[in-house]
Amino acid sequence: MRALLIVLFVAVLAGTLLSLGMAEDPGYIRISIGSWLIETNFWVGMSLVVLAALALHWLLGLVRGLRLSPGAMGQWWRNSGRRRAQRRTTQGLLELAEGNWGRARKLLEQGAGNAETPLINYLSAAEAAHQQGDQEEADRFLRLAWESTAGSDLAVGLTQARLQLNAGRNEQALATLLRLRRNSPNHPHVMRQLANVYRNLEDWQALSELLPELRRQAALDESSLTVLEQEVWLNVLDQAAERLERQPPEQRNLDHLDRVWDQLPPPRRNDESVVHHYANHLARLGAESRAESLLRKVLRHSWSDLLINLYGRIQGPREDEQLLAAEGWLKERPNNPELLLALGRISLRNRLWGKAREYLETSLGVRHSQETAAELCRLYAHLGRYEDSVRLLRQGVLEHHGLPRLPMPEPRRRSGAPAR
Repeated sequence: MRALLIVLFVAVLAGTLLSLGMAEDPGYIRISIGSWLIETNFWVGMSLVVLAALALHWLLGLVRGLRLSPGAMGQWWRNSGRRRAQRRTTQGLLELAEGNWGRARKLLEQGAGNAETPLINYLSAAEAAHQQGDQEEADRFLRLAWESTAGSDLAVGLTQARLQLNAGRNEQALATLLRLRRNSPNHPHVMRQLANVYRNLEDWQALSELLPELRRQAALDESSLTVLEQEVWLNVLDQAAERLERQPPEQRNLDHLDRVWDQLPPPRRNDESVVHHYANHLARLGAESRAESLLRKVLRHSWSDLLINLYGRIQGPREDEQLLAAEGWLKERPNNPELLLALGRISLRNRLWGKAREYLETSLGVRHSQETAAELCRLYAHLGRYEDSVRLLRQGVLEHHGLPRLPMPEPRRRSGAPAR
């Protein structure tokens, strides 16, 4: 407070003396510079000098405060560039998230030069170009991303493979992923992407060889891996069978199909869908006895309605033994409609017409099935029970097509000449 009072006192005293001096004698200042002539009174000139001194003092203080050496000026300029790059990058990522591909691509590329992480800019710009359908530009941005950051091979390669997959360029994606796998053989995401490529290319054999590695590295959760494993082995079995079917029957050798079966992991050998495929292929390729033996073995330990249906369609080497085996299962499952259908068919093979009819009628009574009705309809026709056969046939046709209930005319009874 005392210092403030002193300053105020000095300022008032100086102002008073200055005003008295200006009133007494304003003085005169004349400055001539070349063709320029400046004239003013003494006090105005002194005021300008004081103001100029103050401005110079402020400017020197600013220079000292900023320490504006050439290096500091460069640092200031670089920081300014980074801030602009950060703003463009942030805005570009927002535009990318909103689906504004063109603007996102432009902002991300502009911000890449001074960005702290140009890899993010170029990878995101590649995504924007890909979304625009410009694959050449996407590849260019990926190349810039790889050049911008050391050690980015894996990140750039995975992004490239993903964009290639999305664009349907499966062969190129495969080449990219195989290169990445050579450098990172145990990387889970590389293996997941590689599995997707093999699946798109329907290269089931290669995918079957990748499955153990996918399981070992936990690249997929157990449920997804089980579904994929089942799909792979079903297709491997189908491809092996298709190759054999294209060969003349006398030249067929089932060794290749058997080798595929031997390669199956133990859980898949108990998978009803896989067992059904293998047994069905054996039967179609002329090895019904082997198919019947396999199904009997599996059904003895693990029941499956899908497999018992196939068992009833296959002719074993001994029809009587096949019937005895199926009737043994009936003791534990007396009302299983699929087992009763299979027993009806096996009874037909044993020429036990009455027993076959009873099994089929019982199956149809437990569950109405188009397949069982068709089998019984055929048997009725061969037994001479045409009305029952026609009834089942008509009932099956009406139910199959889901016709609505509508009034119908009564059939006319005619006497005399048959109707034309």
